[in-house]
Amino acid sequence: MKLSIFNISNFRVDGGAMFGVVPKALWTRQVSSDENNNIVLSLNSLVIETEGRVILIDAGWGDKQAEKFFRHVWLHGGSGLIDGLAQCGYKPEEITDVVITHLHADHCGGCFANAPGGGYKAVFPNAAYHISKEQWEWANESNLREEDAFLPENILPFGESGRLNLVKENGELYPGVMLRLCYGHTPGLIVPVIKYRGRNLIYTGDLIPTTAHIPLLWNMAYDLLPLVTIAEKQEFLQEALLNDFLLVFQHDPQTECCSLTETPKGIRAGRKGLIRDFF
Repeated sequence: MKLSIFNISNFRVDGGAMFGVVPKALWTRQVSSDENNNIVLSLNSLVIETEGRVILIDAGWGDKQAEKFFRHVWLHGGSGLIDGLAQCGYKPEEITDVVITHLHADHCGGCFANAPGGGYKAVFPNAAYHISKEQWEWANESNLREEDAFLPENILPFGESGRLNLVKENGELYPGVMLRLCYGHTPGLIVPVIKYRGRNLIYTGDLIPTTAHIPLLWNMAYDLLPLVTIAEKQEFLQEALLNDFLLVFQHDPQTECCSLTETPKGIRAGRKGLIRDFF
């Protein structure tokens, strides 16, 4: 198995929204904010090459929306989706599978682009798309809480592609790539667990977006069911600590991955570094 990680882009988001009920006086000890209370997040995507498959996990915001849409997210830095893949050694047509952890705009928007003359074209023309059945049904119904994140131009092309695979339960997608479903952030969030060189890596996505979100009560206001998020985090963290798993972060601009350690205050980040530092 070959494993690569790259940052599509950084963006800014309200710090209060990212830490929910945690007071600013506490979370600013861990993460710096600007004068508008915004913090910087990354969009780290994984590429997994195994058993003749090249699997991309999440594809970032994309660029289908008008400039006005992106003003509030302040995209900056990163390698971009196509250039980032190129740096990892891949062309878009070489991607055989795209796992979409969920259908919020910053995770799925890059899979399709605006086509000349109207409509949309696949950025990864040979890829199958893996989305949980519950997330697909939930996103297509939409709801007031998440309607700004579930954009029709991002979601409808998946259904029209003829390449959509709906994941119905926890299980192995390909050897060494396990998909597990969570429900606190949004129904059917996929959390990939990758067996790599004898060690398991959890791509934590929006379950644990940064190292600052490892404490059980440090969660996002975006989570639909906070108590469920807490229970899911507790299960993953205890399993990871017991079995020496690594956490790989999608939204932490400072830390690519970390091990875990037990402290008097609970499970916390242990050694931090790049994935390659651990192997």
